[in-house]
This record gives sequence, structure tokens and C-alpha cells, in this order.
Amino acid sequence: MKKANTSQIRYIAFDADDTLWDNEPHYRALENIFCDIMRPYSDPEASSAELFKTEIRNIPLYGYGAKAYTLSILETALHISNNTLPATQINRILQAGKHLADSPIRLLNDVENVLKTLSHKYPLIVATKGDLLDQERKLRKSGLESYFHHIEIMSNKEEADYRKLLRHLDIEAAEFLMIGNSLRSDVIPVLNLGGYVVHIPYHTTWLHEKIDAVELPADRFMELPSIADIPGKCKWLRR
Repeated sequence: MKKANTSQIRYIAFDADDTLWDNEPHYRALENIFCDIMRPYSDPEASSAELFKTEIRNIPLYGYGAKAYTLSILETALHISNNTLPATQINRILQAGKHLADSPIRLLNDVENVLKTLSHKYPLIVATKGDLLDQERKLRKSGLESYFHHIEIMSNKEEADYRKLLRHLDIEAAEFLMIGNSLRSDVIPVLNLGGYVVHIPYHTTWLHEKIDAVELPADRFMELPSIADIPGKCKWLRR
């Protein structure tokens, strides 16, 4: 694999949820509603643990996104209540799930300025996972579509998914820079393929996206506290 220099990166890809805009807090708000509904049957910690098990079990069937999450909450609520949950509470979950699917978009600080700066020098990509309708709606509401050369909405973000994206772009992994908040989805698969990654941690992370500490290659990985730092501090970009 040829070694990257400051002119080798050809495409920059951004994760969307919790990298460009807030997302996880909306899911946690719905989880809080679910736990409140479950209080007559289970304490909040146990309800959350049961919900997480249901989510993971359903990923191969439903994938990710607001609809998948709402279905998993309904399934878990019926299971915990032994199918005795009142229709009024089922409707409360459904309405909260609809609100989640149509949540307002709040861009993270400096996102648009960074995209504007980088788009003058590089083709920019959105590389995100989730429900197609969900992600298209959020991108449209964000007002950021015009900055992106290509939108890739994946059912998952594993090495095979990134490999397919690289083939579509007709580039080598060493010419690709991924920027995102998830070590599991945005960092590890791209590094394994030989690409470059900037990790920008978000203040809260879905349990499924957390991984044990791993050693990451310092020549192809860096962590920055804010997306605003990318134009000036990312060592692989043209100045």
C-alpha cells in the first residue's frame, strides 16, 4: 500500500448522524418515554437492557433508523408487559416514534463552514447508515445537500460496504478520508481497508457503537475534538 501524503487524499466522506447533526439525543428521549411507560412492569434500567437486546436481535431484520427503533420498543413493551400494555400506551409509543422520525435537525457547531471550505478543494461524500427514507429526509432538512458530490446510505457500515463505495468512486482506500463519531462504524472498517480516518467523538454514543480499546495506526488515524478543527489540523489535507 502506498504511503499517503498531503496531496493523496481525493475524496472526503462524512458520517451524518452525530457528526453533522444531533441524532442520539432524540433516540434517548424516546427511550425515556418507553422506560416511563414500563414503570408499572419494570424498573428503567431493566427496561433499557431488554430494549437493547431486542434492538440487536432485530438489526438483521429491520436495520437501523427511527422505524426500526419504534418497532423494537413496541416489541419490548409488549414482552415486558406480557401483552397487557393498554392501547393508549401503545399509541403513545407510536406517536413518539413518529415524532422521532420527523425530529428537527440541529447542525453541530461549524459544520456548514467546514463543508463550504473543504468543498472548494475536495469532492465531499455523505457515508451514513440507516433507513433510506430517514436519512434522505434528514439530509434534505439539514440544507447541506448542495455540498456533497455523492450520497451513500448503507444498510450497514462494514468493510464490504466501504469497499463497494470505493469501487463506485473508482479510488484506492489510501485516497479516501472518513470523518465520523463511531469507532465501530466510521473508524475500524476504513482503517482495515487502508484508508484514513478523523474521529470526532460525540458526547453520547449508542451502546452498540461502543467497542473495547484497540490500538489504531497513528499514521492513518487522528482524533479531533471538533469538526471545526479539520481544515486547519487534519495533517493529510491540502492547505
